[in-house]
Amino acid sequence: MRPRIRIRDVLAMSPGPDPVLVRGWVRTKRDSKAGFSFLAVNDGSCLGSLQIVAGSELENYKSEILRLGAGCSIEAEGLIVASPGREQAIEMKAGRVRVIGWADPALYPLQKKGHTFEFLREIAHLRPRTNTFGAVFRIRNVLSRAIHGFFQERGFLYVHTPLVTASDCEGAGQLFRVTTLDLETLRGRQEPVDFREDFFGKSTYLTVSGQLEAEALACGLGDVYTFGPTFRAENSNTPRHLAEFWMVEPEMAFCDLEGDMEVAEAFLKHLLERALAECDEDLAFLEERVQKGLRQTLEGIVRTPFRRISYTEAVGMLEKSGKDFSFPVRWGLDLQTEHERHLAETLFRGPVVLYDYPKEIKPFYMYLNDDGRTVRAMDVLVPRTGEIIGGSQREDREAVLLERMRETGLDPEAYRWYLDLRRFGTVPHAGFGLGFERLVQFVTGMANIRDVIPFPRTPKSADF
Repeated sequence: MRPRIRIRDVLAMSPGPDPVLVRGWVRTKRDSKAGFSFLAVNDGSCLGSLQIVAGSELENYKSEILRLGAGCSIEAEGLIVASPGREQAIEMKAGRVRVIGWADPALYPLQKKGHTFEFLREIAHLRPRTNTFGAVFRIRNVLSRAIHGFFQERGFLYVHTPLVTASDCEGAGQLFRVTTLDLETLRGRQEPVDFREDFFGKSTYLTVSGQLEAEALACGLGDVYTFGPTFRAENSNTPRHLAEFWMVEPEMAFCDLEGDMEVAEAFLKHLLERALAECDEDLAFLEERVQKGLRQTLEGIVRTPFRRISYTEAVGMLEKSGKDFSFPVRWGLDLQTEHERHLAETLFRGPVVLYDYPKEIKPFYMYLNDDGRTVRAMDVLVPRTGEIIGGSQREDREAVLLERMRETGLDPEAYRWYLDLRRFGTVPHAGFGLGFERLVQFVTGMANIRDVIPFPRTPKSADF
């Protein structure tokens, strides 16, 4: 069998004497009275489609080619020739067209017309065939590869942390329980459930973060990173939240908050550089159809040094801004997206890193500053999104960590292994987390996070 060539590569070819073989899905078909059919075929490798000219001399022209419509899958073999049309430089003169799969035009939902993103979520199994979602998922692929490239080039080890955990990393309690106990039997019971009877012999949950385990690996292997799915049972239907999402979490041994901020800035710039370098066609399409000024925003972040200010300074600037915010601004309160965007878009007009947050609004594991009021936490803010990276220097002093656990109502016994890292050769270490879907949403300009993951999981929605 002649090897298939991706349409992305065919479109970069010049006319030549050797036939090529392509496979893909018909986007549109137009029949001419002169006995030719023009098929626009796409295989997902790029935004553009290949025009295939199928003539009436083909043996299956009347029986099959004239019956083709949007959604049908085909295999075509032919010569690449110069196109007389203005919309494409080359086209294929088909010597053979084989129909692989038919699509009933009366039932196929992706006809040549505009579709809302809400409608396309209902047919998420078919939306990768559209221009918008093809562009989004190709960019997602490039960003995924760039994540590994950044860390591998810097000597980080790629590690895999558990999806099932007995620890609540964030202390928020928004966890999905994992159990094999019969829920029908448990329903209506008055006495507490004895989870010693459960599969793992204790209460277990889907992880919200691999950070704690990554710390253990970093405190023996040096710099590590994990990149995998995480889960949060937050009953939120906003365009920024998913119940299942992917997290990138590097952890660096012998590292303080300054080093953490430096790596986070270099990391984000690297990802945007790769997207700009490798996804020009898809970004241009999304800029035209989805988000004006998209590439200018990305380029601005790449070339702009990130400003760094403390949380205290940021609150002061917001209080003096005269802006009428929906949520109050006061020292000790967490900043909302509207506050973060005002800092990045209006006050600094570019990326900014906030650091040293009040301890009451941050998790127990963050390093307590000498003032006793703030911790060595940092958030990276960018225009249009607000927070895109959050991290901290971890508390490496056992006594201080124990006290923070008690303050936040955690049982130190449940975290004995985590405390061991502070008892046996403790070192300063730091890390951060980047929600991968939020990054893809920022790079593509998509308004809803449900549209940057193939099959979104949200409250009351786990289709496909």
